[in-house]
This record gives sequence, C-alpha cells and structure tokens, in this order.
Amino acid sequence: MPENVFFRDDVLVEPLFNQWYAWTYLIPPASASMYVANLHLELLESFVAMPQMHATALQNPANVGAPFVNIHPSRVDEVRELLEFTREQEADLIELAAAIKTVERKLAAEASGFSLESWYPRLPEPLRGHVELVYDLQGRPSVRFLEGLLYRSRYYDARRQSVALSRLQNDGRTFVFSTPRLRDGSRTFADVAFADPALDELFRARTEAQSYERLRDLLRIDDCDEPAFRTLFTSEPQRACAAYDGADVRVRYFGHACILIEARGVSILCDPVISYKDASGLDQYIHSDLPPVIDYVLITHNHQDHIMFETMLQLRHKVRNVVVPKSYGGHRLDPSLRLLLRTIGFPNVIELDDMETIDTERAAITGLPFLGEHGDLDVRTKLGYHVAIDGRTILLLADSNNVDHRLYEHLRELVGPIDVLFIGMECDGAPISWMYGPMMTSPLARENDQSRRLSGSDCERGMSIVDTLEPKQIYVYAMGQEPWLTFLTSIRYTAESRPIVESDQLVAACRARGLESERLWVKKEIFLPARSGAMAGAV
Repeated sequence: MPENVFFRDDVLVEPLFNQWYAWTYLIPPASASMYVANLHLELLESFVAMPQMHATALQNPANVGAPFVNIHPSRVDEVRELLEFTREQEADLIELAAAIKTVERKLAAEASGFSLESWYPRLPEPLRGHVELVYDLQGRPSVRFLEGLLYRSRYYDARRQSVALSRLQNDGRTFVFSTPRLRDGSRTFADVAFADPALDELFRARTEAQSYERLRDLLRIDDCDEPAFRTLFTSEPQRACAAYDGADVRVRYFGHACILIEARGVSILCDPVISYKDASGLDQYIHSDLPPVIDYVLITHNHQDHIMFETMLQLRHKVRNVVVPKSYGGHRLDPSLRLLLRTIGFPNVIELDDMETIDTERAAITGLPFLGEHGDLDVRTKLGYHVAIDGRTILLLADSNNVDHRLYEHLRELVGPIDVLFIGMECDGAPISWMYGPMMTSPLARENDQSRRLSGSDCERGMSIVDTLEPKQIYVYAMGQEPWLTFLTSIRYTAESRPIVESDQLVAACRARGLESERLWVKKEIFLPARSGAMAGAV
C-alpha cells in the first residue's frame, strides 16, 4: 500500500545550474554564457590552482561576497572534476561567450555609422541567425539577441538544472554565488528541470499528502540518495494558513522586500524571499504562513534578492499570476523576465509598463517608474508598485534611488497621497562589477566602477519622497538585514553602517512629524481598516 507523506517545513531547497546556485542570469543563454565563461570557470580554475589562498581569504569577514570559493582545500579533486565537466559539457556556452566578446569589441572599434549589413556573413557561428546588429540614435552599435530563438537552440539545456534538498540545521549559509554545491551525502540531488511539474507535486505535499513512492520516482532519486531523501518527509500534516477573510486590509512583512497584501478574496505578494522553519531561531513568517492561493506575485526588478528561484519554484503551484516589469528585449543585461519565467514553468506571466494598471474587482495594481540602483546601466526591467485595495493605497518602491525628485512630483499628481510607503535605503550599494562584471566584455576603470553603485535612497532623498507623497505610514525595508539573508546579499551591518544611520534618521524625522515609521526586521503585521464602498481603480 502506498505511503502517504508530507514535505517538511524545514527542508532547504536550492535550485542549481551546473551545481551553482541558480538565479535569473543563469537561465537566458546569452547571460548564462558570460557567467559560465567569466565567473564560474575563473573561480574553479583559481581554486584548483590555489585552494589554500581561497580558504585563507575567507577567514577575513570582509571577503564575504568576494570571488572566493568556500570549499575546504582537501576537496580540490572534486572541484577539479567539476571544472573539467564544465569545460566539456558547456563548450557551446563558452563558445557563445567568446563570440559575444569578439563581436562587441569589433563593433566598438570598427562600426562607424555605415550600414551593418556586411557584418552578418562575418559573424561567429554561435551568433549567426541569433542576433540583430543595430545602432542607437547616437550612432553607437550594439548586439540585440533574439531571446526566444536562443531558448530553443542548443545554447539552452534544461538538463543542466537540478534541485538540491537537505534538512535545515540553521540557515547560516555562506555566500552562494561564488561556491558550487558538490555532490556528497549532505544533500539529495533531484535531477529535474525547473519547469518539471514534479516540483509542483513535491511542494504541494507540504499541505496535501502525497505518495512517497510517486514523489521519489517523479524526482528520479537515485537509490544511493533515497535514505537522505526519505528524511525530508513526515507522516504529520504541516501547518497550513487559510485564506484571509478579515474585514480590514492585512499587510505582512516576511523579511527583506517581501510584502504580502491581503483583503477578502485577493492576495498579492511582492518580491517573494521566504525563510524556513527554524532557519534562525527567530519568530519569522515562513511558507506555511502564505495563503493557499496567491493571486498576484509582483516582481520589482531582476536582482537575486527580489526574484529568488529558491522561493519562486516552491510557490509556483499556488500562484495564479506573476507580474513583471516590461522588458524591451534583446539585451543580455536586461533579459525578458516574462520569457524567462515562462521557460521555467510559470504559465501566466503579465508584463506591466510604466503607469499601466491591472484592475480587479477588489484591487488595482499600477506599475510606477523606478530610477537608480542599477549603476546607470540601461536596465529598464524595473518597477515600483502602487496597490489600491479596499480604499487603501500602498506604495512598494523596493530599491528606488530618488536621483530626481521631480519624478515623485509628477507621480503625486497621478496617485495622490498614499497610506503606506515601503522604501529601501541600502544607500551604499556594491559597485556594478559585483553583479554585472561577468557580463562586460571590457572592464570598467576602477574609479568608474566605484562611482556607479547599486544603491538606494539616503535619508535626504527618502524624506523628499515622504514630503511629496505624504504617506501616513513609512516603513524602511529591503535592507538585507535578516540573518538568513547573508547567503544572498553578503551584507553584515553594524550600528555605524551608513544605511543603518541614514534609515534611523529617516525614521526619527518621520516620527517627529507624528507619522508612524519603523525600519522593518524579521516580521511585521499591519492592519488598514477598509473604507466602505471604496472601489479599486486605475491611477
């Protein structure tokens, strides 16, 4: 007789690409090729050559988030095997990266405003039929990638995807983007593509009993991994949260930039990054605090701490729609999130442009322009969100940097005063090479790199937004402070850290005006009394 089981709340789920922690730039072939060639290979080669140097560097806390592999030097042979595997299995992507580098450098040096038609027969083979060569209106040449076609080419191979599963002791993971996951007894590897419905069956088993044997077979678990796989399940039902049915609008903060907005009959989740049971010993919201159905997931921008596959894949079975900023397409720095998410199994993905609105019976969701936080790169896939629900208005600005206060003056004319403002204030920010360095075909000068940072608003800029939009409640969020987030952000604040000092000043200034204000940490619940007879509507 089949054994029915539940998937435990304390199981760590890590989506992987070639055994590296998977995020959005490892899915589109053009960007994946650059990360494989310019980061993964270089890190593996460096570790194989000097394993002790990596270990010594990581003894200094200042090097958390730096390009050092956090694996014990005694395992250098396993890393060497992964290096050789990557060179062999990803030869196509490595070739694609070399072609991109060659063509972009040639275009920059030789394309001088004359027709580009003669370039096509001379393109390297990986780019033939996969790109369009274009000028902008200032006569600067560039490459536009035919993303949909590349996903259907040999350069996209879902067999490189897998999911590592393990019982969580605590979520004190080290920084994940510089260290691959080696195959050993500490994790069970499910060799399934991210789009595989088997993952939905696995995560549905948190609240609905499933056949253990069926899940084992669907996930293609090897016999040697089955003892560890078996420990991920229990015969006891896991805690489940019912749909919210209160009269007020309920807003819950799940950590970082993750906000759940609920009213009777509708649920909206922004930038889902969800922790696990007992991840830190703190009383935080976890997956079982989410409703059984999420009507809309909102993604503000394409950074790893705002669109996190580790959470997104676990939610897919209960999400009706994902809303993403509209992409103009074809640039490897700014891939289409709609195309990416549909490729990995999300069927209903809605692109929203600046000032476009999704109207529902109970709520209206409007995309607002979002400046800054991308180091002046031409990244257009970013939005703030204005949510009008049961007569209340909530503004989610994520990492928006108020570099031009006139933007918010214009928005005030359209949105009016708001009830609740969520604003990020990570005002230091990493230099752009920290995230985008592997994508560049020519390195930036150090002084330019240090000048162009992935930063949000400071107190002065944040208060300018407050003055203009006149919110009644102001919450600082998206700071990466929660202890379970270090593996994503590498952030370790002290009381003297500038983002803490600046956000303290903003909170104090708001409170001095009689406004409710707080820098959020770990967990928060807010109730907004619904305004009777109020209807949602477009901004």
